Amino acid sequence: MSVHEVAAELRQVLVGEVREREPMARHTTFRIGGPADLYVTCDTIADLSETVRLCSQEDIEWTVVGKGSNLLVSDAGYRGAVITLGREFKAHSVQESDIKAGGACILAYIVQDAFSRGLGGLEFAVGIPGTVGGALAMNAGSSGVWMDSIVESVTLFIPGSGLERLRGSEIAWGYRMSGLPARGVIVETVLKLRQDDRARIRSEMEQSLDRRKTTQPLGKPCAGSVFTNPEGDSAGRLIEAAGLKGTRLGGARVSDIHANFIVNEGGATASDVVGLIRKIQMAVKDTHGIELTPEVRLVGEFLPA
Repeated sequence: MSVHEVAAELRQVLVGEVREREPMARHTTFRIGGPADLYVTCDTIADLSETVRLCSQEDIEWTVVGKGSNLLVSDAGYRGAVITLGREFKAHSVQESDIKAGGACILAYIVQDAFSRGLGGLEFAVGIPGTVGGALAMNAGSSGVWMDSIVESVTLFIPGSGLERLRGSEIAWGYRMSGLPARGVIVETVLKLRQDDRARIRSEMEQSLDRRKTTQPLGKPCAGSVFTNPEGDSAGRLIEAAGLKGTRLGGARVSDIHANFIVNEGGATASDVVGLIRKIQMAVKDTHGIELTPEVRLVGEFLPA
């Protein structure tokens, strides 16, 4: 079956929407990216199962994308199916001090709901963009506190198998990683919070937001931190010390506020961003003898370095 025929078949059976040649610039915070052959919104587990089954059967590559806040898509787009989780995966509920949230829930909504109910433990996540699933996939965090500190369980959809529930202690958490995407699609989590004083929660959230406002290029199209921090050091410090703050390539620029952010100043291409990433890596290697590892996820084909 051709991609067009696969799209037609999916439209017959899915609750969610199927688009062809969908520009990925619409779905990334970088506002960069060519068209995906298919862009499938899976509103139910049945949608997800059937999409993955048919793509696998027809040898169509597929990948799961949330809100695109840590994503760079090739200018040529993606020759496969981009799957995003829809309606059923956006729901969340609260029972006592636990929050059960679908993988497509916006993390900011969960943070605010926890605050409104006097539940502490998520203050560190204020201002972190993207979905709950994305935050779990990369063990997002700040100020030394990470998602793994509050995860009771995660439910995955395993292609060809079904649903699997993992306790937080069974997950291979690490710095900026969890190992979850390699195991399956994150569809739900239970977060273990605690009853706390709202005034204290508010104060900590405000302090965290103030730090972000003064140290990050908020409001500019970007994908968050570009590189993971080397052990015992800061990628931003290394890049700035190499004299690269403000460096520009095409429409992409190393932020003047924080050197570990690359922003789209207008009209930036994925090639501009990747070129700037490689320039930074070479300069930091030459200056400090340290190889920086990109944190941004690349989707599609990019020319080798």
